[in-house]
Amino acid sequence: MKTTRLYMFFTFLALLFLCWCHMANRPLPHPQTAPLTSLPPGHIDAADPASPALKLYASGACLMDTASRRVLYGKEENTALPMASTTKIMTCLLALENGNPDSEVSFSKRASSMPKVHLGAPAGSSFRLNDLLYSLMLESHNDTAVAIAEHIGGSVEGFAAMMNAKAAEIGMTQTNFVTPNGLDADRHGSTPADMCRLASYAVGNEAFLQIIQTPSRTITSIHGSRSYSLSNKDAFLTSYPGALGIKTGFTGKAGYCFVGAAKREDRTFVSCVLGSGWPPNKSYKWKDTKTLMDFGFNNYSYQNIPIQDLSSIQIPVTDGKSDTVSITTPKIPAFLLSPYDSIDIAYNISSSLRAPVRKEVSAGTVTISINQMPVGSFPVYPQEDIEKLELRDIIRQILEAYSSF
Repeated sequence: MKTTRLYMFFTFLALLFLCWCHMANRPLPHPQTAPLTSLPPGHIDAADPASPALKLYASGACLMDTASRRVLYGKEENTALPMASTTKIMTCLLALENGNPDSEVSFSKRASSMPKVHLGAPAGSSFRLNDLLYSLMLESHNDTAVAIAEHIGGSVEGFAAMMNAKAAEIGMTQTNFVTPNGLDADRHGSTPADMCRLASYAVGNEAFLQIIQTPSRTITSIHGSRSYSLSNKDAFLTSYPGALGIKTGFTGKAGYCFVGAAKREDRTFVSCVLGSGWPPNKSYKWKDTKTLMDFGFNNYSYQNIPIQDLSSIQIPVTDGKSDTVSITTPKIPAFLLSPYDSIDIAYNISSSLRAPVRKEVSAGTVTISINQMPVGSFPVYPQEDIEKLELRDIIRQILEAYSSF
């Protein structure tokens, strides 16, 4: 009995020794021609590296793609400037998101005291919130903006806090709202790029689009004592192919301003011009907006970016039932590109993996940059699961190897 136990013990030790020898002498995976973490990056030069300088009257301007929020053209686009009644874009959005369209909005003395352009409703008069949004956006009434602000935010100051919170939420990092109507006030300002971010957010709201595209509307106070005829003052809406409209603005400090949006096929652009002339040059804002939009639609289209086929790469796997695993080539969507854009493609792929390997766990990324700015990172995945090599698998391999002698 004792002899049998000793025999089994030494047999077990021998198997462990054979396992160690087997693992020590396992053939390593075939080396790659280059380290996996150092795959050569891709680069595509701009066909025309000299982006044109557009002739613009505006002190600051920006053209942005709504899908990616990428600035396609800018002039002092990150410089804070007064933005006049384009402020009312935010006022309208907050009312749509936080108010009941059928709720009753009353004009306070403060609201009724606002200067022209105004609806002229006397203090104490009431309207449906939905009707006042047309007054706000079609005619740009300053008294209406204050009435809405007090209704939604409890006070102008409370509403300004809501405006700034929403601005931070959508990435308007260089904006500070003080008034709901855009009348000149200390510290009330934004940048062309931030206003384009606001416009990009706004065009995703169908109720907002319906309001700004309405040619005219008549509203009546709740008790029916007064009616008001409203007409859309956005000339861009009816003069530019694909125009979605948005909002005009003017104060003595800000000059003529306009935030616009236009859509053609699969491209939607927004633009902002601030300080685009002062009286009598009222038409400059339309000329500037057309110049920006023409630049976008004439030069930018969605194009595919060629990347390396990664399916032939084998990543070494440690402690796995297979020594290597293949990886997938990610599907890269088309990007909005122009002749003025350069493209860089960076491959960051794991040099090895440890079992178990799972198909749904990323083994690296392919990163696309346009003009040295990252615009997308796409995961690379193993093509199959690789289970961890266990002791019984090693013993089976040893037995199969030695039984072949």
